Amino acid sequence: MKKIYDEIKQAVINAGKMMLDADGAIAEADVAEKNGDVTNLVTKYDVEIQEYLIERILELIPSATFVAEEKENDSSSLDNDFCFIIDPIDGTTNFIHGYGHSCISLAMISYNEVVFAIIYDPYRDEMFSAELGCGAYLNGKRMYVSKRDLRTSIVAYGTAPYYKDTLGKATLGIYTELFYRSIDLRRCGSAALDLAYLAAGRNDAFYEMRLSPWDIAAGALLVKEAGGIISTAQGEPIDLSRNISVISGNPVSYPELLEITKKY
Repeated sequence: MKKIYDEIKQAVINAGKMMLDADGAIAEADVAEKNGDVTNLVTKYDVEIQEYLIERILELIPSATFVAEEKENDSSSLDNDFCFIIDPIDGTTNFIHGYGHSCISLAMISYNEVVFAIIYDPYRDEMFSAELGCGAYLNGKRMYVSKRDLRTSIVAYGTAPYYKDTLGKATLGIYTELFYRSIDLRRCGSAALDLAYLAAGRNDAFYEMRLSPWDIAAGALLVKEAGGIISTAQGEPIDLSRNISVISGNPVSYPELLEITKKY
């Protein structure tokens, strides 16, 4: 599989160039709201990148199936030898606003288990990658989670903005507790990069009360292969067939974070 993995990595790099070429040139006509929700946006570049990646992967693995953000999905696709979960642009709102903090997230699933993952940030030319049982890497260099406890941690978080009415109080309640029990919190607008940064030891814990499979599939393998822990906010295993809450941390910070999120 090494040759195929290398080809997929190159395809993701090429997709990153598509993102950079579009940066600063996004017109109002290029952006649409999903289901009339002003917080849930898609651009023509999300669609173009997703189509390019699917087409390229099918050239390499004709039997591949896909679960991707900008298409209709069937969770039974995960029960396949080669299923790819793709977020063509994680951090679309950042992308639209020229924030310079978005990425491409891709994971390969084999019979419901993540076996290969890439998160690529074209703005910084950083590729976070992992293979099951082989460790996690940043641009080819092995990476590990930190060893900080919650008191000395930076905590990344997401606001689950599509679910403000139902999850806003829980999100802000957890934030308030963590504000007093950590060094500080960071809200960066890309859950995939938050998890990649956790795997690299740049932040020490992460939570968001609702995420989709394409937001977390690649990041989950990165965290595990870097020595971290990931689960739902109630401590249950990650389920890539549905939208779920997600918390993650190093072995020291995770139990303290779980203690807090279980209350909500």
